[in-house]
Amino acid sequence: MFDSREYEWADFTAILGGRDLTGIRGVKYTRKIEREGVYAKGRNAKAIQSGNITVEGEITLLQSEYEALVASSKNKDILNLCLDLLGSYGNPTNGDVLLFDRIVGLRFTEDTKGYKQGDKFMEITLPFVALDVKKQV
Repeated sequence: MFDSREYEWADFTAILGGRDLTGIRGVKYTRKIEREGVYAKGRNAKAIQSGNITVEGEITLLQSEYEALVASSKNKDILNLCLDLLGSYGNPTNGDVLLFDRIVGLRFTEDTKGYKQGDKFMEITLPFVALDVKKQV
């Protein structure tokens, strides 16, 4: 039997610092590694060496969720927070295998708010850096 079901946003859960983010609108994160060709005689690289791994991303929240995070932070400053984010993908009632990504040591790098005419709600995007992303099963 072929099943083409994909993981969907409705089945995504994000826990940030022990709090279920019900006001999350989006999340994006990237692991990157430094790579560099090693050159010697000739024009072509002889090897590719690896360096540091970095993790960065962003979380988009409704203002109410953002304000709850601010209220839980030291000195009411979201830039003081250091949290882990646990993201789970899937819905076992649909027969999905649950997948988990744990973003370790997440620290926000910017705190920006904005509104435009006609907006019905405020959506806040918080860029972050982190120590690692661990896959958990």
